[in-house]
Amino acid sequence: MRVYISGPITKDKDYYKKFLMAEARLTADGHEVINPAKVGLLMPKSFEHKDYMDIDFALMQKCDAIYLLKGWKASIGSVNELSFAKQRGMKILHE
Repeated sequence: MRVYISGPITKDKDYYKKFLMAEARLTADGHEVINPAKVGLLMPKSFEHKDYMDIDFALMQKCDAIYLLKGWKASIGSVNELSFAKQRGMKILHE
């Protein structure tokens, strides 16, 4: 199953480590993982939140499930990603 990781990034200084750990767990369980924290490192510094969300929604269209990290409710992006996942009928997994 292809899984998209979702969680707080903007206000979490340790976000990258948390996303990497989630990726490792999901990969160990046999999933293909889309890690937006890694993708974000490749984007221009001038990108704004909306630009990242556009990319995230495009990536999510190629996934079967969303994996919500702890603290996701405090992230506007994660709340929007969950809504998108529900609309697409994706499986919802929680940390």
